[in-house]
Amino acid sequence: MDESQKVLRFALEKYPERVETLPLAQLVIDSARQKPKRPAYVKLAVPDAMVQAVRNPQPGGDSYFLVRIPADVGDRVDSRILLPGEA
Repeated sequence: MDESQKVLRFALEKYPERVETLPLAQLVIDSARQKPKRPAYVKLAVPDAMVQAVRNPQPGGDSYFLVRIPADVGDRVDSRILLPGEA
């Protein structure tokens, strides 16, 4: 597990109320699929403080992550059946 995963896991386990989530689909203002001469991209509308923190990270500053939750994990949210490892 790399350092960013360690930080994210700790925050979600110990301080879930302080972790902010932003649904990416609501922030997209432009996007393009990959083409032979350029990579795919997504342009997001976010607060300026976030842009500054991502472009010029400071020691001791906030951490920002792009997190993917697989559909099969999301489907388990409301299930009353516990699978191994969910208890």
